[in-house]
Amino acid sequence: MTSPQFEIRPSVIRGDPADEYLHWTKEILRLESKNPKVLMEFYASRGGVVCGIEEVKSLLASVLPKIDDSAIANVNNLGDDVQVWTVPEGDRFEAGDTILRVISRYASFGLYETSICGILASSTGWATAANECVEAADDTTVIAYGARHIHPHVAHIMDYSSVIGGCSSASSRLGSKQAGRNAFGNMPHTLPLIFGDTVSAAQAFDHHLDMAVQRIALVDTFRDEVEESLGVAQALREKLRGVRLDTPKERGGVTPMMVNEVRTRLDQSNFRHVEIYVSGGFNPTRIRQFVEEQVPVNGFMVGSYITNASPIDFTADIREIGDNPVSKRGRLPGRVDNPRLERVI
Repeated sequence: MTSPQFEIRPSVIRGDPADEYLHWTKEILRLESKNPKVLMEFYASRGGVVCGIEEVKSLLASVLPKIDDSAIANVNNLGDDVQVWTVPEGDRFEAGDTILRVISRYASFGLYETSICGILASSTGWATAANECVEAADDTTVIAYGARHIHPHVAHIMDYSSVIGGCSSASSRLGSKQAGRNAFGNMPHTLPLIFGDTVSAAQAFDHHLDMAVQRIALVDTFRDEVEESLGVAQALREKLRGVRLDTPKERGGVTPMMVNEVRTRLDQSNFRHVEIYVSGGFNPTRIRQFVEEQVPVNGFMVGSYITNASPIDFTADIREIGDNPVSKRGRLPGRVDNPRLERVI
C-alpha cells in the first residue's frame, strides 16, 4: 500500500477539538514560564489491530519543533529533544501495550492529547472490526461498504481503517484513494428502478462507463435473484464480472440456499466466470456460517458491523518529566517499553 496522505485541518492545529482543560493547562504553564520536556505514552484499554498511526504522525509532524533537514536523513542522529516512537500501522497489540511515545516540550504537543487519543480510538475500533470479518471469511474477499452509515467527514478514515484491518478495498472514492486502492462498487438499485428493468439498466451501465469500472450488477430489484442474474449475464456475457445479492430482510435476506442456486444456474448456463457478492447485515458470525457451509461466495460486502464498532479507548500518561520517572497514584512511574516501537521522528 502506498504511503497515505492525511489532511490535518486548521481547526485541529488550533486545538478546537481539544478538551478545554488542555487549553487552560497550556495557558497556565505559559504564564508560569513552565515548559518541561516530557515523555508521554499512549496505550489502549483492550487489544486489537492498531490504526491511526499514520494520521497521528502527520499531526505531530505539523506541530512538533522542526528538526534540521540534514539530520532527518539519519533518524539515529536526531537527538533526544524531539522523538516520536510508534508501532507499525496494522500491528496487533494487547491491552496496555505502548502504541505511541512522544518526547518533546509539553507546550509543543500537549494540546493534541484529545485528538491523538480520538484518532487512535476510532481508527483502531474500525480496523479491529474489519479484521474480525476478514478472519471469519478465511480466504474470501471482504469489502468495506459502510460509508453511508457514518458522517462524511470521517467516512474516508473508516474506509482506510477497514483496509488496514484486512479488507481488500472500500466503496467510497475518497476512502479508497486514502487507502491506496481502487473503489469497489456495483450497479445500484437506483438504475433498475429508474429504467424499470434490471437488464436494461445493466446494459446502460455497461454502455456508458469506462471499462476500468467493473461490471457488477445488483440482481434483486424486481424479479427472482436467479432470473435477474441470468438476464444480466446473457446481456453482458464475458463483460459481466459479477452479481451482488442484497435481498432485504423483508424477503428473508441472502441465504446459503439462494447463493447455491444462483451459482448452480449460472454454471449450468456457462457463466462460470460470473462472481457472486453478498451484502446485507453480514458480521463475523454470519460470514463464518457461510464459510463453514462452503457457500460459493466471492466476496462479502460489510457495512454496519464495521461502522458501528465501538472505539477502543486510548489513554495518555506522562511517564517522565525532564528524564525523571513520574506517575499518577496507582500507576508505576517510568516508560513502558515495547520492543516493537520504532522511532519515526
